[in-house]
Amino acid sequence: MKVSADVRAMIERRKKGHTLEAPFYTSEEIHALDMEAIFRRHWIQVAVEPDVPEPGDYITVELGDDSILIVRDDDMQVRAFHNVCRHRGSRLCNEEKGSLGNIVCPYHSWTYNLNGDLMFAEHMGEQFDKCKHSLKKVHVENLAGLIFVCLAENPPADFAVLREKMEPYLLPHGLADCKVAASIDIFEKGNWKLTMENNRECYHCVANHPELTISLYEYGFGYQRSADNEEAMAAFERTVAERTKQWEAMNLPSAEIDHLSDLVSGFRTQRLPLDRSGESQTMDAKVASKKLLGGFQQADLGGLSFWTQPNSWHHFMSDHIVSFSVIPLSAGETLVRTKWLVHKDAQEGIDYDVDNLTAVWRATNDQDRTLVEYSQLGVSSSAYEPGPYSPFTEGLVEKFCEWYIGRVGEVARGDAALGVGERVVAFVR
Repeated sequence: MKVSADVRAMIERRKKGHTLEAPFYTSEEIHALDMEAIFRRHWIQVAVEPDVPEPGDYITVELGDDSILIVRDDDMQVRAFHNVCRHRGSRLCNEEKGSLGNIVCPYHSWTYNLNGDLMFAEHMGEQFDKCKHSLKKVHVENLAGLIFVCLAENPPADFAVLREKMEPYLLPHGLADCKVAASIDIFEKGNWKLTMENNRECYHCVANHPELTISLYEYGFGYQRSADNEEAMAAFERTVAERTKQWEAMNLPSAEIDHLSDLVSGFRTQRLPLDRSGESQTMDAKVASKKLLGGFQQADLGGLSFWTQPNSWHHFMSDHIVSFSVIPLSAGETLVRTKWLVHKDAQEGIDYDVDNLTAVWRATNDQDRTLVEYSQLGVSSSAYEPGPYSPFTEGLVEKFCEWYIGRVGEVARGDAALGVGERVVAFVR
């Protein structure tokens, strides 16, 4: 990809510990670079396994100009293909989700099975080889029920590290045995990086998220000790240490793992206690679903938070899971897709109420949308210049920006010509 000298210069002069220069949030040229350097080369979290619970169930996901078809095959494996017919390029599935027996092109009825093999193509002659016209596969990984795709020919190889470290944390919550109780799409009038930066700190939480902070301690999201919070942070850290010991004795890994900036497939996780003797992220801090996940026998298991670079975060509790996926639409518009999952046997109206289940994050998402849109207006002003991050509350934002600049810098310099999957990842266990 050709990158202008101006953009390369901005990447090279990025000042650590500060926000990015305005064009990173406003320029369509940089948006195109983001799509090429980030969203076409890295593992992107786009779905959850319960989106496709039965053979033939499918969803479609749009990443820039690419439409991806995610389908459950007859062997119950989750597969991903480019949503493009191998005949004349027609879009195959034009709904966001559905169910089918075979994948049939609406144009000329070329028919593919759920493994992507071309089964039927009329009027193509005896010399036509169906085996050479299977659907083009997209790399897909299923991490304990979270579905990631990668459009690169050679995906980042360190997904194996992510799997090794995260499966013990995630599998006890049984995401694969859940169902999607609610799903809401929000279209923010802001750059995707502002959405991610906003998520990577809780400096703003007390002032802006009264519903969320009923159960959530802001100290668990990147806070460091300072003269302003010494006593409160010390008390919080004692609570975390005590509960972590209890949870790990129950075979629930809980200690912090932070590789947001030192791995290509960056991630972070930690199980944190909830406030008010909390059980879940709800308006009263009690469980939203009576049917607990996995084999859990008690409700007060805190909240397991999981962040991935570049585009997702998730909260796993004893009774439900909230999953967030971020997709850029343009330099100034972003899709934030939120899904709430409960045990597949939980009955709406008996075990859970959807309004209660979703209340906290519906309010929080709307508040965050406003903050992101305020930020987009600000960075578009001629008065904007990069400002300093708080060293005590915004360290995770800096890690996101450090990871982002590293990835786009590789492409701008031409370092990624061989593909990120071929680089050796240094990982100290």
